Amino acid sequence: MSTKTLTILCAALAASAFAPAHAADPDYTLGFNIGAVSDYRFRGISQTSFDPAIQGGVDFSHKSGFYLGAWASNVKWIKDYVGATKGSTEIDFYGGFKGSLTKDIGFDIGAIRYQYPGNTAGAVLANANTSEIYGALSYGMFSAKYSRAVSNFVANPASSGSSYFELAAGFDLGSGFTLTPHLGYQHVANVAGNTGNYTDYSLTLAKDFGNGFVLTVAAIGTDAKRAFYTNPPDGKNLGKSTLVVGAKYSF
Repeated sequence: MSTKTLTILCAALAASAFAPAHAADPDYTLGFNIGAVSDYRFRGISQTSFDPAIQGGVDFSHKSGFYLGAWASNVKWIKDYVGATKGSTEIDFYGGFKGSLTKDIGFDIGAIRYQYPGNTAGAVLANANTSEIYGALSYGMFSAKYSRAVSNFVANPASSGSSYFELAAGFDLGSGFTLTPHLGYQHVANVAGNTGNYTDYSLTLAKDFGNGFVLTVAAIGTDAKRAFYTNPPDGKNLGKSTLVVGAKYSF
């Protein structure tokens, strides 16, 4: 081997030795988010009597597909709708497992607990705390999810077995914009005349600015029955159509 060839080879080896290695995917990720909405809607129903809400959460996910999270918001429905003296905070705790059945079909199974610390709804109807299990499938931009209550459902007596089915799609419009149509059906068990059942629908336009900051505008409506979902303080249907503006920062 000539001296020139040896010099070139040594230089190449030295360069490769100091070249940055491809970073391996982390075993887990931990993320946080904080945001605000002009009206907190849960399955189309206002949780804040049409007032704004401050919200935030934390999410842990493992590369295996296992995840845990918690999320919180202010609410008013326990005091205004139920007529209880306490219950102005919602804290959700959830966990599950997600993965792929095929290269095109994904799945997600888990459980969630809707906790309303210190709520006194039980003195009027039933305790507001609610537990649900859920399962979801996704195919490309489309998804379907089924949730079932394994406790009383949000202060409705004898309502274990209530369920919610939803369909959604996410369309990438480019330049950070996405459009998400959504359709859901809520069944509230053991309500006379099925007056607690309703369909909700929404169309959400989101703009992701690429730095963790997202703005959303959502048109939301339901066919919720006034006889069941009237808000006593103002006599308005909590499921009336509205436009909700939101902002969220994730980090």
